[in-house]
Amino acid sequence: MRSRTASYFETDKARIEVIPMIDIMMFLLVFFIMITIDTIAGSGIQLDLPGSKTTQQLKDTQMTIGVQKDGATYVLGKKLTAEELGAKLKEAKSKGKVDVVIAGDKEVALQKLLDVMDVVRGEGINSVGIAASKQAAAAGTPDGAAPAK
Repeated sequence: MRSRTASYFETDKARIEVIPMIDIMMFLLVFFIMITIDTIAGSGIQLDLPGSKTTQQLKDTQMTIGVQKDGATYVLGKKLTAEELGAKLKEAKSKGKVDVVIAGDKEVALQKLLDVMDVVRGEGINSVGIAASKQAAAAGTPDGAAPAK
């Protein structure tokens, strides 16, 4: 009669499964690509945001509108005209409450940002924010203001 321990060790040799390792490697690749992309979430474009000492972390927004230096507007990486933006906002509003963040490059003209805000408010959306990056306070002053001379 054969012992139980002998039959246990006589089974096939251990194998390394490759498929789960490929899945993990693909996940890591996607993860690192997403981290290295320097874009504003939702706008799909790279912007150099203006700085502010009083920025606050916002909850998830439903729509982020990117505005480049030349005034071009983008939503999810797609360039939109004012009419197309209005139609997209109208469609989003028909599905429920819409929160909008306007992410403008720090060199974009104020008038261009106001034009985008007019389109947003023209569709009846009043929940609008402006994206900014956290700015460090200037040295030597408690509130970051420039020292008086």
